[in-house]
Amino acid sequence: MARARHEPVRTCVGCRGQAPRRALVRLVRGPDGLVGLDPTGRAPGRGAYLHPDLACVESARRRRALERSLRAHPSEAVWERLRAILSGPAGAGQAPVWSHDRPG
Repeated sequence: MARARHEPVRTCVGCRGQAPRRALVRLVRGPDGLVGLDPTGRAPGRGAYLHPDLACVESARRRRALERSLRAHPSEAVWERLRAILSGPAGAGQAPVWSHDRPG
């Protein structure tokens, strides 16, 4: 009998709900201090996770949860890119947008 494979669980910074890592969208503050989306989930740096749901994104923005988690300020371009990806297929396939905001 094969063992069940362990699936890492992460917490959404928007709603504080837990979900498997693969079910969440990762944002990362890279070593250079830039904040952006991490489509692979493996980029180096400090990461934060969100459900792929506009309600979670808006909650995280309203509560400034990403700023606290990443210790950096995502630019408006990062928020717009996240909304575009989650609102439909028009955002799919575009390159990630990195902010130019440095941690304060």
